[in-house]
Amino acid sequence: MINLGISIYPDKSKLEDDLKYIELAGKYNVKRVFTNLLGLGGKSKEEIKEEFTSRIDLAHKYNMEVIVDVSPKVFDDLGISYDDLSFFNEIGADGIRLDQSFGGQKEAIISYNPYGLKLELNASGSTQQLDSILSFKPNREKIIASHNFYPQRHAGLALDFFVRNSLEVKKHNLYLSAFISSNTKDAYGPWPVTEGLCTLEMHRDLPIDLQARHLMALGFIDNVTIANVYASEDEFKSLRDIVQGKINIKVIKEYELSDIEEKILYYDQHFVRGDLNDNVRRSTMTRVIYRDYEIEPKNTRDLKRGDVVIVNEEYGQYKGELHIVLKDMENQGNKNVVARIKEEELILLDSLDSWNHFVIMK
Repeated sequence: MINLGISIYPDKSKLEDDLKYIELAGKYNVKRVFTNLLGLGGKSKEEIKEEFTSRIDLAHKYNMEVIVDVSPKVFDDLGISYDDLSFFNEIGADGIRLDQSFGGQKEAIISYNPYGLKLELNASGSTQQLDSILSFKPNREKIIASHNFYPQRHAGLALDFFVRNSLEVKKHNLYLSAFISSNTKDAYGPWPVTEGLCTLEMHRDLPIDLQARHLMALGFIDNVTIANVYASEDEFKSLRDIVQGKINIKVIKEYELSDIEEKILYYDQHFVRGDLNDNVRRSTMTRVIYRDYEIEPKNTRDLKRGDVVIVNEEYGQYKGELHIVLKDMENQGNKNVVARIKEEELILLDSLDSWNHFVIMK
């Protein structure tokens, strides 16, 4: 199951607004809060404590873990030593995220801090830094990782780079987070630029639940955090509707389906057969469950990538199978095109691998 997180930026928000947002997030079982100290230059420790403590205390009331983004400059500005993290403990943080590297050995020392603070590493940079830190034998139970977010349009991570770095991190069995972006009109992040705030560039402007469903489908992200504020309650509802552990796909029906076609389309135990081909992904249990029902030929047009089809009477023992089409091809009249995956959702098809469970969302 993937956990959901939110972000808050006390230097740019009102306390009352943040407290309401944390309460809303608690209603939707959010488990993580990301915040940062990078933009607080010139403020004293006492001023920072005043801004952060009440927010963090409320987050803890809802059993949320709070991670604070820092850098070597923040340590210098506040007079904090890497071997004395008492300040972060005093404000109630559960961990710190290092936006930049301390060199390797210092991170290892930080991981053994007496307060049990987690150390979150940057997964969007060079994975050689991670290898260096791990070579100094840190407390692995306290080491986690997260990708960056990117407020500048066209600057987010490319998918292939994101996958490559993520797999390097997961090779070390580390908990890994990535960021998604709210699409509310006035959403903002820690910096003046407000063009969305996501990890993957391809996610910018996509519905928030599709961003999350895509990260889930990739199979290696443990936490999805909304990077900007404030996400709407409707967005939280859309995230709540995601079936955990499965690839969640939204479709548009092609016609008024029969009762049997409806049951097959929304069957809750779909999974991809293990023996893959290049043309379709097959879910075949429905042909067993509904073998005694009639499925008349209907809407048997030629097939296009993203079509969802149900095999009809004309295909003998295969009647009742559900297929997701991967490439354009001719229909021999034995497959009813019952629905089509939304164009923006086609990014999910590449994750439909052997034995993956999936659900067609109502």
